[in-house]
Amino acid sequence: MRTQTKDIRLSYGANEVLKGVSIEAGHKEFVGLIGPNGSGKSTLLKCIYRVLKPDCGAVFLDDRKLADISVKESARKLAVVAQHNYYNFDFSVMEVVLMGRSPHKKALERDNAKDYEIARQALLTVRMEEFAERSFSTLSGGEQQRVILARALAQQTSCLVLDEPTNHLDITYQLQLLRIVKQLDLTVISAIHDLNIAAMFCDRIYVLQAGEIVAQGTPKNVLTREMIREVYRVESEIVEDTKGQMHILFL
Repeated sequence: MRTQTKDIRLSYGANEVLKGVSIEAGHKEFVGLIGPNGSGKSTLLKCIYRVLKPDCGAVFLDDRKLADISVKESARKLAVVAQHNYYNFDFSVMEVVLMGRSPHKKALERDNAKDYEIARQALLTVRMEEFAERSFSTLSGGEQQRVILARALAQQTSCLVLDEPTNHLDITYQLQLLRIVKQLDLTVISAIHDLNIAAMFCDRIYVLQAGEIVAQGTPKNVLTREMIREVYRVESEIVEDTKGQMHILFL
């Protein structure tokens, strides 16, 4: 699915957070949003997944304006994995994953055999099938994020939004989660804090600074010493390993 934002503007009072931001994620493309804290990454994503309503501009899913699509229909097209997920009740892992089936069901409709099969397959994809009966609250942070990813997969959407889902995870869980996402063959839009993670997984990158896009392109074209100095105010070196993967060394 093709996902776009066109001239998105949003202000909190007198503070203009997004200043006419336009991005595009093509069919099955992994697009990363990078930029310093406060640059507008999460705010833009929240406009895409309908937590915030932009002051002007529009979000498009396959050329259809998001504002013209019902919330339930958009939830069948786009799923979200956010940074923090809290539950006040003691849900099992299976119950959390089954929540992803709600966009496909009528009010008060019970989960059926097909829903359970889709949920089991989602848990298998994220390698959490053995945890189905465990309490979600007893899992580690990395395990919880894999369950939340399974919930998103149970929605059976063609686009996945990742709102900095790995920021509080150690490197093992970061790589596990993003490797799974990379293999899903979906359109992905992700806010990413770690530039080396962005270089490893993204097909294309947009750089936000103070609510504006200041660079876009492939990781090798965007992640330069000059850009990092200008946007992040740090010096760096760019090196490649024996497999041609670029790495950023901060000085």
